[in-house]
Amino acid sequence: MKLDELFALLRRRGFLWPSSEIYGGAQGLYDYGPLGVALKRRLEDAWSAWFLGLSDDYYPIQPSELLPEPVVRASGHLENFTDPEALCGHCHHAFRAETVLEKVRPEGVDGLAPSAIAELIAQHHVLCPSCGQAALTVPAPFHLMFGVDFGVTGRERAYLAPETAQGSYLAFARMWDVGRKTLPLGLAVIGRAYRNEIAPRQVLFRMRAFTQAELQIFFDPASFPVPFADVRDERLPLLWAARRAEGATDIEWTSVTDLVAGGLPEFYVYHLAQLFRFLRDALGYPAERIRLFEKSESERAFYNRIQFDAEVRLDSLGGFREVGAVHYRGDYDLGRHSKGSGRDLTVTLTDGRRVLPHVLEITFGVDRNLWALADLHLAVEGERTVFRLPPYLAPIALGVLPLLKKDHGPYARSLLDRLRRAGIAAAYDSSASIGRRYARMDEAGVPFCVTVDGESVDPAGPTRDTVTLRERDSRAQERVAIAEIPARLADRLRPPRPVTAPAEIA
Repeated sequence: MKLDELFALLRRRGFLWPSSEIYGGAQGLYDYGPLGVALKRRLEDAWSAWFLGLSDDYYPIQPSELLPEPVVRASGHLENFTDPEALCGHCHHAFRAETVLEKVRPEGVDGLAPSAIAELIAQHHVLCPSCGQAALTVPAPFHLMFGVDFGVTGRERAYLAPETAQGSYLAFARMWDVGRKTLPLGLAVIGRAYRNEIAPRQVLFRMRAFTQAELQIFFDPASFPVPFADVRDERLPLLWAARRAEGATDIEWTSVTDLVAGGLPEFYVYHLAQLFRFLRDALGYPAERIRLFEKSESERAFYNRIQFDAEVRLDSLGGFREVGAVHYRGDYDLGRHSKGSGRDLTVTLTDGRRVLPHVLEITFGVDRNLWALADLHLAVEGERTVFRLPPYLAPIALGVLPLLKKDHGPYARSLLDRLRRAGIAAAYDSSASIGRRYARMDEAGVPFCVTVDGESVDPAGPTRDTVTLRERDSRAQERVAIAEIPARLADRLRPPRPVTAPAEIA
């Protein structure tokens, strides 16, 4: 499905739409409707169930979205959080340099100086995408943070968080005292981030206000125990930086044991495999559409020692797009905040050693993956449009449909209330023919429907208090007792957890 077609469908069904739509919309800002809100929450719940399930010492926190200026100065954002901007001298439109060069340099422009970017634009005769009449120039890098006045005097400065990670670094010392005072210690944040993007585009993939889910794992660089045996048989789809430098674009399926034998740390490979499994097993992305894209030393941020981006091939966006990543950040973050705050963030371990923990970061774009779910699971099959979401991600788990509104509606309404009290996200629909209602439910991603009919309400009938249960994907139907429905659906509506036993930490 093309981008415009997919967005039109999601907007029509109330998943999402441009923010301030009655004023013509606001670039890079989107609102979620009822189905979008529910899908987003299911996605966040699935992420939490999976990644917090990796260890008993991984915890959720919710930090502030406002960062005082000393924080972003210490973190390096005040100085370095910029994007190279390409400017048209004719129509004066501004573009991200990475965007205008994506066809000639698909690996991006991270790490390139403005002069090198300008040379690439000139070498490939890149013209303005808007007017097509002029070559682009590369001025000074554009700063991406939103600054706000802070305090009653207006003399202080704060910034909207450009990423959720900083909240975890700021909370580490407190959580060390709150927790078991042991490493590894993981802090997970699902929260909003804000970036003044040069040229927001591709709907949810380049926004000015968006939701991230990130797990920061603080660990002893001398020892990071993981249950590696749980992923030992896994093979991962890799696109190596060295192979890209040779012009190759093919994916190499490599065993995790070979990756460790080749020099990647066992703890890194384990978490990379868990991110791949989450995309494949929990979100249902086809394995052949996933690749783990290695960033070279010149492409990744200078503090990242290892970085693989998780990318998914999306038809609506014309190729692979990043949906998550695993970064080995070393001791950069706690080191910067230790110096900036004057607080010693080293900790004493049980063996008496003082250690400044290193950080492994697992990052995940919630909005991006919501779009990816729609791209990969929404299908037009003849006259039928069906959103084949995994049941536990569906905004509505069960549709309750009276065959005849007048005769069966009251019973269906009471059934709806009963199912909701049992914890099932159910919705009622009595408008139009039963076939039209099934079609609406399919389009919204509802995995199950129950139809209340004459047999359900017949006080003397042998099938009293039974309904027809319909399964979305197969369209199979069967007669079931109402009392059995919660138990029958429970497992399929529960987010999966990783197939692993949490690591035992001394």
